[in-house]
Amino acid sequence: MNDHNLVSGLVSQAVAVSHRAVLDRDGNPVNGLHNVWITLDNQKELNSYTTPMLKGLILALREASNDRAAVAVILTGAGTAAFCTGGNTRQYAEEYAGRPGEYRQYMRLFNDAVTSILQCDKPVICRVNGMRVGGGQELGMACDFSIASDLAIFSQAGPKHGSAPDGGSTDFLPLFVGIERAMASATLCQNWSAHQFYSFGGLTTIVPALRVDGTWIANPLAITHRVIDEFGRTIFGQMKTGPERDAAKALMARGTVDLTLLDDAVADLTTKLLYTMPDCLTKTIESLRKHKLEHWDRNRETNRAWLSLNMMTEANAGFRAFHHGTKQQREVDFILLRQRLAEGAVWGEELIEEIAPWVPSTVAKETVEV
Repeated sequence: MNDHNLVSGLVSQAVAVSHRAVLDRDGNPVNGLHNVWITLDNQKELNSYTTPMLKGLILALREASNDRAAVAVILTGAGTAAFCTGGNTRQYAEEYAGRPGEYRQYMRLFNDAVTSILQCDKPVICRVNGMRVGGGQELGMACDFSIASDLAIFSQAGPKHGSAPDGGSTDFLPLFVGIERAMASATLCQNWSAHQFYSFGGLTTIVPALRVDGTWIANPLAITHRVIDEFGRTIFGQMKTGPERDAAKALMARGTVDLTLLDDAVADLTTKLLYTMPDCLTKTIESLRKHKLEHWDRNRETNRAWLSLNMMTEANAGFRAFHHGTKQQREVDFILLRQRLAEGAVWGEELIEEIAPWVPSTVAKETVEV
């Protein structure tokens, strides 16, 4: 049989690829078949994707799609803190800010990564082992299934840091949660707990990942039961505040994160997929993906063009502010920015220095280097 891979024997430090057993209904490994695990491996930076990682992801998905023995693809992140927190802001600030042409080429890679998920000939399961934020949320929603640790959080970050969630979230979010909730997530960039996102219809299932004194417990930071507040609103899955949050943090500090149940849930799903006709399964998945692809294919190229040009203005300021800022201050002065633009200020280093004075000037840096 012919080798249809673009690159065979993929080796990448940023993306780890492994074959793991697929189990039959009795829990036994099936001879001659396996699942392909693709792991984003950049734990130091919360598995944020870099240019090499995107290249590795595209090639890994292509190879997994062509793997005749593969039952399913599992896309996940290394460690327990994050699945993926989006684009690597260090790289954005140092290599792409102010360089729209370069960022346009980079966004071609990201778009191709999303498309590779949507066109994979195998079902793609997102194993959400931690935070799924920004572009990580976009990669995750492109997948066919999402099984999450209930400690995971889900959010967008673009409008807070100089971008728009146009790498898939503006296309996919309304399909998952409806236009009103999508609008709130995409614009306000507030965190959803796994319990919230599951209740909105955004996840296949969630499982506990915290063990305290040997017992599995639900995420103590999230309200995991339905509550009616003083305004008659139903609250479920929201993050606790005040003394309740402090008590929850103390409880978490006593426990350990254990993803055993997450792996069991992934294995259970792949077993169920095993007992289907492979071509009928692929056709069903492709037909359901069309609802995502309809929006994705319509918008991805014009969105890529806008995002690249935005690297000259708000992204230039926002990503550099985030990268060079402190934990307490990583956002520009939004009010001052609006005021200065209303007065007719022109985008450039002078304006960026006003709204984020801790950001090193690229002009000064280039002068020193010369």
